[in-house]
Amino acid sequence: VQLQASGGGLVQTGGSLRLSCAASEFTSDLHAIGWFRQVPGKEREGVSCINTAGSNTFYAESVKGRFTISRDFAKNTVDLQMNGLKPEDTAVYYCAAPNHFVQYCSLVPTSYSYWGQGTLVTVSS
Repeated sequence: VQLQASGGGLVQTGGSLRLSCAASEFTSDLHAIGWFRQVPGKEREGVSCINTAGSNTFYAESVKGRFTISRDFAKNTVDLQMNGLKPEDTAVYYCAAPNHFVQYCSLVPTSYSYWGQGTLVTVSS
């Protein structure tokens, strides 16, 4: 199971970035995908997740109304559109997948078994 996160970068407050999680065909067909973020010295935080069919999504309160998660079945990716970025959104962002089918995804990191490498998002004030 392989996940590859990309799309991070440096952006000013109020700007936008689009992260993408590329998954193997197997993973995208059978697994929910979650996006998490982590800053040094803090625990990994759930940001958003989407179930296998793309019919259920969840967002952390801190990103509701600003971030949108979506699946592109043709490309086997799960994208996280981040608008209205704030300095407190600065973190390394990871995508992850559980090791079994779930009807509803979770924002709890321990629910996920497979993790991609992180992509750094820096929001300047």
